[in-house]
Amino acid sequence: MSEREDNPPTLASLRARRGKVRTERRSISKISTIPAQDSLLQSELFSFFEENAGITVVASAEPVSGRGESGEVAIRPSPRNISEMSEQATERRIWSVRALVMNIRQEIETAYSDLWVEGEISNCRPAPSGHTYFTLKDGEAQLPVVLFRRQAGLLRFRPEDGLAVLVRGRVSVYESRGQLQMIAETMEPRGAGALQVAFEQLKARLLAEGLFDAGRKRQLPSFPKCVGIVTSLSGAVIRDIVTVVRRRHARLNLLVYPATMQGASSPESVAAGIRWFNANSSRVDAIVIARGGGSIEDLAGFNDEALARTIAASALPVVSAIGHETDFTIADFVADLRAPTPSAAAELITAAQHRIEERVAALGARVQRAGRFHLMHARQRYTRLSAEAVLNRLRDVVSRRDQRLDELRFRLDAAAQRRLRVPAQRLNAVSDRLRRQDISDRIAATNHRLQAATQRLQRAATENVAGRCTRLERASTRLDALSPLAVLSRGYALVYLQGGAGDGTLLRSSTDAAQGQTIRARLAQGTLEAEITQTHRDEANVMETSKS
Repeated sequence: MSEREDNPPTLASLRARRGKVRTERRSISKISTIPAQDSLLQSELFSFFEENAGITVVASAEPVSGRGESGEVAIRPSPRNISEMSEQATERRIWSVRALVMNIRQEIETAYSDLWVEGEISNCRPAPSGHTYFTLKDGEAQLPVVLFRRQAGLLRFRPEDGLAVLVRGRVSVYESRGQLQMIAETMEPRGAGALQVAFEQLKARLLAEGLFDAGRKRQLPSFPKCVGIVTSLSGAVIRDIVTVVRRRHARLNLLVYPATMQGASSPESVAAGIRWFNANSSRVDAIVIARGGGSIEDLAGFNDEALARTIAASALPVVSAIGHETDFTIADFVADLRAPTPSAAAELITAAQHRIEERVAALGARVQRAGRFHLMHARQRYTRLSAEAVLNRLRDVVSRRDQRLDELRFRLDAAAQRRLRVPAQRLNAVSDRLRRQDISDRIAATNHRLQAATQRLQRAATENVAGRCTRLERASTRLDALSPLAVLSRGYALVYLQGGAGDGTLLRSSTDAAQGQTIRARLAQGTLEAEITQTHRDEANVMETSKS
């Protein structure tokens, strides 16, 4: 007992003390489990031992409840109290629905706190609050999933029905409905595009041919004198490699073959570099293919079958240093060695030259620093354990309230739509009837007919007036042709007597007037008055000359 008091309480013992060992509590009301290391609780244990005669303290390597760790002390009943405890064990315990559901939720959340589930999304419903609800299903079962707003904002894609996904999270119980559900933390889409399918097919074919076998891969030379680098001269990769090599082994020579590392011409350019180094194998001891990171489209040139076969046929060891640590290409599988990054490839080819003692010392220092860091982190977690637990419970309560609010909003929207559907249908029917009986349509039709009749009347009146005007013009023309005034316009004149008994008499002969009488001559334009000074008469005609 004294040896255990020197050790601090463990996390498992604290959990066992907080849980009170539910199984033993249900069966024996006066039995409890306490950590053997806690001196304060030991004093309580001794007082409990004095008050309850017949109960012995037994040190056991196995905890009573099966959920603690070794080093705990279990209090077991003596034989004389077995009958009393059996009577207490047979008492019925009645659960409330809330307590039972909460207990089940705690057990499920403890057992399934972090797991990955793969399935297909169905019934995806984004809520106005930002949360996303959907069902994850496969051919045999389905599981409701809730993705809260904070986690949904971190996704790089939008969940939708029919999408195959891989969901990470924890299993819980939605207490309001007693429904099992999964609370998602992150989600990844499953399936692949054309490039990924081609990658998998080529990988399977080359794997069947044995190009990936470990037996055909060669070891790098321990002390190379010169290394051939197939890369682009314009990128930062060659500078990183030179920096690492100069820092770790300044005497190592590098021979660079400039190649195109992206695009349709990339595979042939890289393969040409490998063939050139093999043709000049006396100049280099190994070949490194180096390229920076990029998307799957950028690295598609290194998934070429011809390039893979060129790497496999190389007489010199080939190191593949393409992309980042998470990027894999066919060239990585065929090469004799894959480096996570170009800088790591430079470290690998200079590993033998690097000082082993310094490396061991550095690793030892790293281990010590890591140990101190983990110890400090464990202490910090120990001090924040209670606060974190309370914060997690509060976060869970808020999340469940948000979920309940979203459910009520969905129900309210559905009820409102059901209540408004029948009035909307009736309104549409009445609107159709009013539209058919609308007097404006009838007035518009009548106005249309009136306008058509008015236009016809105007056309008829215009045609009638035009015909009458035409006839009037024709009659006027004929009348003008028969008018004596038209004769006057050709130079003739009408002569009348002026004054006396024969005033206004038209003269047709010179004998009708005497010398000295006044005559009036009407011309085409105006009249003249003259006095007869002389008359003449011949045998055929009588000419009269008047002079004013």
